[in-house]
Amino acid sequence: MFDVREKPKMVERAFLVGVSLKGESTAEAEDLLRELHELVNTLGIGIVGSDLVEVREWKARLLMGGGKAEEVLERVKELNADCVVFDNELSPAQQRNWEAFTQLTVIDRQEVILDIFGARAQTKEAKLQVELARMEYNLPRLKKAWGHLGRQGGGGGGGGGGGGGGAHRGEGEQQIEMDRRMVRERIAALKQELVQVRSHRATQRKERSRIPLPHAAIVGYTNAGKSSLLRVLTGSEVYVANKLFATLDTTTRRIELPNGRPLLMTDTVGFVRRLPHRLVESFKATLEEAVLSDFLVHVLDINAPEVEAFHHTTLEVLKELGADQKRIITVFNKIDLLEDDAKTASVRAHHPDAVFVSAHTGEGLDTLRDRMADLLADQIAHVRLKIPHERADIVAKLHEHGHVNECRYEDDAVYLDTTLPNRLAGEVSQWAVSS
Repeated sequence: MFDVREKPKMVERAFLVGVSLKGESTAEAEDLLRELHELVNTLGIGIVGSDLVEVREWKARLLMGGGKAEEVLERVKELNADCVVFDNELSPAQQRNWEAFTQLTVIDRQEVILDIFGARAQTKEAKLQVELARMEYNLPRLKKAWGHLGRQGGGGGGGGGGGGGGAHRGEGEQQIEMDRRMVRERIAALKQELVQVRSHRATQRKERSRIPLPHAAIVGYTNAGKSSLLRVLTGSEVYVANKLFATLDTTTRRIELPNGRPLLMTDTVGFVRRLPHRLVESFKATLEEAVLSDFLVHVLDINAPEVEAFHHTTLEVLKELGADQKRIITVFNKIDLLEDDAKTASVRAHHPDAVFVSAHTGEGLDTLRDRMADLLADQIAHVRLKIPHERADIVAKLHEHGHVNECRYEDDAVYLDTTLPNRLAGEVSQWAVSS
């Protein structure tokens, strides 16, 4: 992967900082900081402490005033941290200012998520999308990468601190311009490659649309159990792991519903609060599955303390993608782990149409299958057919893309009782019989 940044030293002891305005929800800020803790843990970085800082107003230089910043620095030094991670999005200038102030590597939630995505990406498409997001994140931060040329020393993050020799500064500025040009060229190339990916995906969808199968996308917060649900519903081997962003590449599998209707189901990348906008943009090729599906299965972990916030986050991302008007089946997963009956009652009261399941034990899955079948009930037809023997291709197509309730071979023809998608029923209408 192309990356012009000076690589920071390995960090092992992170101190987490969340900054919120006075009057805002303290509980939400604490939830976000806990979530950042889990994100940083996912990178394998140890956490030595955290601090939630309330400010009366945002300060351009360090987000907070000098006094608050000194208190944070004192805690960082006291705990011997070698990295500071902000839950808030830092501008390139703020990141440089904090690195000069602390003499340590300083990153924000966006960079943490980008690093996780980079570690998880498996297919060429996902790697392209992650690289594009990384390049767009790095472009305004190139000054940071060359800040060491203007300093006599400092921390491992290469932050932009005090001045240095004019020759060094000139060399750094020339290198920055070269790097910026290289990064812009790489961004353009990545976007072009992703256009080709989208074109290829569109061709695949066109091929798929010739096979009149409905399509559902599984969406939801990261680690809600989407892949586990897909695996148990389809009986297929889908990668499952109890960690954030285990799935970055879409997986599509076929399921047969109780009414005999086949359905394609696609697992999608998990959402997270404060998901970097550039990641939403760069992953649109993947998330198009949600936009173009017939309906959505929104999976939530009922045990998550912030389950309502997670529900809201997913709906917000779907709105940004233009998929918020889709029919949605809300599914609360992992009910086998829930011991709080009061919470179950509360969630049921807030979501009376939701389905409650356990992908682990299978509880509630029949209800979910029935609900999915109900959503597609207006798109299927019960058809009896008399197919000539020489049209064995049609018989095969009916078996593959519809549900054959009965198939009887007679001397004059093949007689079938079928449940078919409306489009396929139209294709074979010439062979329909009344009884």
